[in-house]
Amino acid sequence: MIYSLKGALLEKHGSWFVVEIGGMAFLVKSSFNVVKSLPQIGQIVNVYTYLHVREDALELYGFLDKEELNLFEKLISISGIGPKSAMGILGVEKADKLRAAIIEGRSELLTKASGVGKKTADRIILELRNKLAQEGTGKIVGIMEADHDIVEALSNLGYTKSQAKDALAKINPGVVKMEERIKEVLRLLKNR
Repeated sequence: MIYSLKGALLEKHGSWFVVEIGGMAFLVKSSFNVVKSLPQIGQIVNVYTYLHVREDALELYGFLDKEELNLFEKLISISGIGPKSAMGILGVEKADKLRAAIIEGRSELLTKASGVGKKTADRIILELRNKLAQEGTGKIVGIMEADHDIVEALSNLGYTKSQAKDALAKINPGVVKMEERIKEVLRLLKNR
């Protein structure tokens, strides 16, 4: 098992990146969120990995932290959920928010992933709800729903969804009330 990689980032694209270590280059598949969070090309990157062994291929999947790797492993342990589907789910939100959605039984948040329908989302919740432990999940899900509403409202005002999501990501996590989050997002968008 290749547990982690630390080396120079050679390339990065939508769902994969390449890390060079001692003259060897490793192609690592990942979620859009992880690839977006990687440093610039040429910088040193440290990622946790999962080696998926198939009859016809060896595929390396990369994660920024152990929590994300752990959730990926739990997702692929469910019958019918492969690495591609698991990466799609992890690409929707950060691991703590996905964990909260699963614990709170919020299937609609999981169905945002490509190829994950209501039945699959319900099966994920059924199988993982009791295996995941996290405090404050109701609060996290509430913030996620408010953020979704904020993104929709801002897109109606002419901002792109990516602009709104980027501004929301920059807000202090301690700001939890929707009104305060809206004020902060608008302040950030105004100062761009």
